[in-house]
Amino acid sequence: METRSDKTQAAKAATFKSLHERPGMFVIPNPWDAGSAKMLAVVGFEALATTSAGLAYSLGKADGEGAVTREEALENGRAIVAVTTLPVSADLENGYGDDPGTCAETILLAAAAGLVGGSIEDATGRPADPIYGFELSVARVKAAVIAARSLPFHFTLTARAENLIHGRPDLKDTIRRLEAFADAGADVLFAPGLNTPGEIEAIVKALAPKPVNVVLSTGIAHLSFEQIAALGVKRLSLGSAFARAAYSAFLGAAEEIHKKGTFTFAQPAIPYGKINDLLR
Repeated sequence: METRSDKTQAAKAATFKSLHERPGMFVIPNPWDAGSAKMLAVVGFEALATTSAGLAYSLGKADGEGAVTREEALENGRAIVAVTTLPVSADLENGYGDDPGTCAETILLAAAAGLVGGSIEDATGRPADPIYGFELSVARVKAAVIAARSLPFHFTLTARAENLIHGRPDLKDTIRRLEAFADAGADVLFAPGLNTPGEIEAIVKALAPKPVNVVLSTGIAHLSFEQIAALGVKRLSLGSAFARAAYSAFLGAAEEIHKKGTFTFAQPAIPYGKINDLLR
């Protein structure tokens, strides 16, 4: 018997799917906890995605080294889902295991946590051997797709090719992997580390008409929303940018007190009452 929560999740899933099908680009910001998620929802964004880096930082851990467990990531997802009516997708890293079956299991657990989308990447988390071989990478995405399609709603699966952020600046192989992930049934394709409009255009053109996610990077941060959208990008994520901005302000404030003995950081800070109002 379908419950009200099942219907709500299905409705969120349909909304999330439709964002990828309508014309133009949308921004999906990345909260790292329930509080930042509520604030982003109040600002007016249409969907949210978790950030593995932001979560890792909040837990006092480094990102990308397998330090965050699957249960920690799912609990973070549950906490964010619980405080907003927006669709929430999750950064599921490498699926928390090498085996394709583990990737499939992770997708099902993500759905059980209330999430309506998630990403699986081809990075191993092992510095000496950072990227899975091509065949295994494709098999892992295929398993994730099968799991996603077994659900009673449309779970939007994003497949990520991580070459560019792991010392392998091979755009040709990155495109080859993304094309194979698309053929395997992934809904959205994503290659973090694209730093020029030309690289973005090459990815978008190769994968058309599949939607492409691009994460904000130093190479494109100077571009406007309209300029990035004009490259054919469907979804712009912010990755750890908001979390890093918040921690930058926090560290700057701490260093001001420790090194200068002054408290000017407090002057532009959001008033206590305003934050309470945002979260109430």
